[in-house]
Amino acid sequence: MGEDASPSSGVNHGEERPPPLPPRPSQQTIPKDRPAMMSRPTTASTALSSMNIQTLSFPDGSRGTFSTAAENPTVEETPTPPRGRALSVMGLRSFGTARKQDPEDSMSVMSFAPTVRPAGDLDSLVDEDMTKKSPAWLLLRSQSAAVLPFESIRAKENVNLAAFEQEFDDIPDESEDWSDGDRLRLWKSKLKHYMILSSAGKPIYSRYGDLGLINSSMGVVQTIISFYEGAKNPLLGFTAGDTRFVITTQGPLYFVAVSRLGESDSQLRGQLDALYMQILSTLTLPALTNIFANRPSTDLRRPLQGTDILLSSLADSFTRGSPSVLLGALECLRLRKSHRHSINNAFLKTRAESLLYGLIVAGGRLVSVIRPRRHSLHPSDLQLIFNMLFESGSIKSAGGENWIPLCLPAFNNRGYLYMYVSFLDSPAEHSTSTTTEPQAGADETIAIILISPDKESFFSLQKMRNDVVTELNKKGHLDLIKTTAAQGRPSVTEITPGAHISHFLYKSKANVQFCMPSLQPTFGTLVSHRRLMSLYSQLHAAVHAKHAQSKVLHCVNEEATSLAWITPIFELYCVSGPNTSRAIMTQGANKIMQWTRREEERLFIIGGGVF
Repeated sequence: MGEDASPSSGVNHGEERPPPLPPRPSQQTIPKDRPAMMSRPTTASTALSSMNIQTLSFPDGSRGTFSTAAENPTVEETPTPPRGRALSVMGLRSFGTARKQDPEDSMSVMSFAPTVRPAGDLDSLVDEDMTKKSPAWLLLRSQSAAVLPFESIRAKENVNLAAFEQEFDDIPDESEDWSDGDRLRLWKSKLKHYMILSSAGKPIYSRYGDLGLINSSMGVVQTIISFYEGAKNPLLGFTAGDTRFVITTQGPLYFVAVSRLGESDSQLRGQLDALYMQILSTLTLPALTNIFANRPSTDLRRPLQGTDILLSSLADSFTRGSPSVLLGALECLRLRKSHRHSINNAFLKTRAESLLYGLIVAGGRLVSVIRPRRHSLHPSDLQLIFNMLFESGSIKSAGGENWIPLCLPAFNNRGYLYMYVSFLDSPAEHSTSTTTEPQAGADETIAIILISPDKESFFSLQKMRNDVVTELNKKGHLDLIKTTAAQGRPSVTEITPGAHISHFLYKSKANVQFCMPSLQPTFGTLVSHRRLMSLYSQLHAAVHAKHAQSKVLHCVNEEATSLAWITPIFELYCVSGPNTSRAIMTQGANKIMQWTRREEERLFIIGGGVF
């Protein structure tokens, strides 16, 4: 552009062209000491290019971005801005500069991203669509999600669970070639203890070791508890290192749980309450109260003689990890609604006049129940019955018919009921199942349980049992129950095909029942089952804490990814591998929800038979 305006040959009026307007400030020449801003949308303001960035994908699904020198010699290197302008290139003002600057000084990489569409690896750096993933990324994530939980074991937990296989071995007797020091060290190595003693300091029960070995330990516990009670401030629990002590007081009895398995106080307290219920099922509350009212220093071991095996089997189920105890619910055998209805009708058709409750149980899972219209059995009472019949093994090993007086504390803790039990076959006769669950009692043994308040009703209940078996055999339902029990629980891949869910627990709050897939093969060992239940215990404690507000909890660590979902209708707990994303966990949880809604009448007993 020259300084003089010459006449234009194309102008008819002969007038001279007016002088040009001065250039606008935004169009002034950029000084040489700063980088020029390109107006074309082919290059970003920081002169980044795909030649300067390299991205490496790792097998676990993560990516690392590395900068390298430009290999294209035709691309000019952007000169380094002066010191005072170094921050302004990235959209930040340097200290001491004026607020009004050129527009380029206030721009950033993101301000050019909508118009500059960088290719490939630069998308995750400067593009606004941060959630957009390439097909290669999605493929890697789908492969990494297949990693199973607990494949890596933390050093500390590995030490704690190293001897878990021997956790349930008894302490050698004093008569054997073991010194008291060795026996005491073996007792201290156990991960979990349960102790029961009276308020007078008399030992009643200990899961491990004879009372002579741990008598001094119980004396220390009784002294500590009494000290706090004398101060009108009852001791509820305390921590020593990585060990948690939880204490409950039930009348004249003290219950103590010592655990290194990471359970919450409320969970341990619930286990101690179950042990108290087991004692009441033998003595009843009035009998227990009268014993200590007359003689506070009474040794309760004599009235409870023979019940140690029931207390120990119940304590071992807590140590292994029991979903039923954790959720406070029962598990039912999966059957068609029409088949269950027909079994209930066979029960009702042959009902004896003195019958209060009638149950059919297969492998610790409830098949059918009939009850009075306004009465129902509490899950804690049924857990005591199942522990007696399937966990302890004392009654099941005898087989045949049994007549047992017992107290159901949740139903009535002041009196006895009378239970007729008949095992239809032994586990060895129907051992066709190729899978074995790691928890006790998970076989296909079928038992008919008839409960009556009349202690003279043995023969009438025996006749009812024979009539029920005849009806079930006539319609083929007994073979159906045996076949279904032998098949075991469905695998998680059958329930949620394509979803990367390793295991789940689903509880129906209205029915107080739960369901879960098979533990095989991922959690088939004793240690893996304990680790799974520890994770469930942590989730359960987090969402049921006193002031917890979360209804959906998503947890990620280096070993597993877990999800807890709590509503007024159900509780759902899911576990997957450590690389599973939140979206995949949510998708799997929705599939489980759809399956439980579709199979609800097969999974749960809704109402049962009522008379």
